[in-house]
Amino acid sequence: MALILGIESSCDETAAAVESRAGEELSSVVATQVETHGKNGGVEPELASREPLRSIVPVGGGGVEEAGVGWKELSAVAVTSGPGLVGSLLVGLTYAKALSMVRGLPLIGVNHIEGHIHAVVLEARRSGGEIELPALALVASGGHTHLFEFAEAGKYRLMGKTRDDAAGEAFDKVAKLLGFGYPGGPVLDMLAPHGEADAVRLPMSKMKGNALDFSFSGLKTAMLRWTQGRAMEGEIVARRALQKLHARPTLEQWLAVTPQETLDAVAAFQQVVVEELLKRVEKAVEETGARSVIVAGGVACNAGLRSAARSGRVACPVYFPTVHLSTDNAAMIAAAAWPKYERGEFDDLTLKAQANLSLA
Repeated sequence: MALILGIESSCDETAAAVESRAGEELSSVVATQVETHGKNGGVEPELASREPLRSIVPVGGGGVEEAGVGWKELSAVAVTSGPGLVGSLLVGLTYAKALSMVRGLPLIGVNHIEGHIHAVVLEARRSGGEIELPALALVASGGHTHLFEFAEAGKYRLMGKTRDDAAGEAFDKVAKLLGFGYPGGPVLDMLAPHGEADAVRLPMSKMKGNALDFSFSGLKTAMLRWTQGRAMEGEIVARRALQKLHARPTLEQWLAVTPQETLDAVAAFQQVVVEELLKRVEKAVEETGARSVIVAGGVACNAGLRSAARSGRVACPVYFPTVHLSTDNAAMIAAAAWPKYERGEFDDLTLKAQANLSLA
């Protein structure tokens, strides 16, 4: 049985996974830095690059051990070569190169964004189905918001991208502004159903040029102005105190320190982000005649986005990954490597880490 070891270290996660060609995930090990960066209210590039140095060897070895296979049974090693933080990328890339050289394994460089897309393809295959192509792929995370036409494996056409903040970044920055800590996107998603979105008016972006591009800076600024017009110091202090007592406050605990007016603003913010994403997906489906839509990346976890996308407004099936494969992981890197492996597209030891590696 052919097996690929995937390695992912593009930002603040260090991960390894072993996967078969049939899409069977034999192992998945992830060392997260959420607690480390939570203390600083966001990802610190220097810390993000330092932590993988400590974890890459045990994570890589743990991935093979958890799979219950030997190193000699591996067919190749796949690694994220970009985009991402260069320091973090270099750790995973150096480790993968060492394995390739010492173990005699073919080396496959993988684009992180393509990995997210293939996470959804992988899970569809596991369930016995295939995503019908051509498809559209919306990749929305803390670092990326891109919309691609996905004609076949390895062929992508960029149709739109963010001109400023990524969608996930906007969620986290607004959450920090309101005192919900980091990562704040999941907290806002949890609280949004308890607010009245129509009670707070927030602007939609007005794009010149490519209508399929995204922008969230104006929305973020509108939320800043909204907070500046209110005396929120007391509730923000209460929320920060709650986080010191509980690493992961429950919904009930968050509601106890969040007035209805703030819940309404949270609901309005999430509604606008979801609408910004989906109106572009709808337009792109009309333009391309896509038969499927893939939504991938950390923002794919958002319950509001999932519900709206599956409400029937998009004129074709919409596929989301499970939570496990939404955030950064190595199974998606191995999944994206398989088509390259079958085509014999291997890299040599000159493979470089590229912070701004393009997919299309």
